[in-house]
Amino acid sequence: MNSKQLISRKIEAFYNKASEETRLDKGMGVFEFERIKSLIEKYIPSPSSTIIDVGGGTGKYSEWLAKKGHQVHLVEPVAKHIKLAQSRSNRSKDKFSVQRGESRKLKFKNNFADLIILHGPLYHLQKKEDRNLTISEAKRVLKNDGIILGFAINYTASTLVGLLNGLIHKNPFFEMCKEELTSGLHNPPDDFPWLLAEAYYHTPEQLKNEFIDQELIHLNTYAVEGMAWLDKAYFTSMLNDQRKKTLLELISVTENDSYLLPFSPHMMIAIQKKSTYGK
Repeated sequence: MNSKQLISRKIEAFYNKASEETRLDKGMGVFEFERIKSLIEKYIPSPSSTIIDVGGGTGKYSEWLAKKGHQVHLVEPVAKHIKLAQSRSNRSKDKFSVQRGESRKLKFKNNFADLIILHGPLYHLQKKEDRNLTISEAKRVLKNDGIILGFAINYTASTLVGLLNGLIHKNPFFEMCKEELTSGLHNPPDDFPWLLAEAYYHTPEQLKNEFIDQELIHLNTYAVEGMAWLDKAYFTSMLNDQRKKTLLELISVTENDSYLLPFSPHMMIAIQKKSTYGK
């Protein structure tokens, strides 16, 4: 990746083909959007916070946060997403700023934000040194006592999906799963072009350590989907009030269980900056 590139060509090509704009409006995305909003709300510091949405895609979360009265700044490396996010902001009564950029070099002053959301950088940067840069930049622009919410893909995600739908028995898919389980590296085989582009899949402990190694305070790690998505009739159940209540309660009861975190495809880590760390 040269200095002018904000993101790898493979990742840019993946998002140019995929529809990130509609992903959260259908299927699993509908429930993901509501669940992530509820997780973010746990950590919004004040009714009028300064929030940076890094890797904010087409701006669905930024728009929601701006409507709640926050000063929101979206940062996104994919040109297609920037256009869609700017259009979303322009249409909204509650504006949010949109800038093309990426997590390793944020264009904000020190101690600027109350809350930083890392939506894609932790899994789209395969090299540990790049993720370390992302975390140090978030720490730099975060106010003391501020919060970082980082979203990551679990190292078990592809394997669980493969077991449920039978893809695990296709050798290229299984080889990909073995690599994810042992090294965290996700590189989709050529015959599965619809899979997420190159990425890094964390274990819960690795995710935690990458932050505490930079003298940040670990508050909690949450399962996003939890085990509820393993319900064979998940979508039907989520449209039934009683069954939905059961699944949501299951997520709530198990969301911080470290032993059960690997059953959730996605995780959210909550981190705090304290200038007195270690004193």
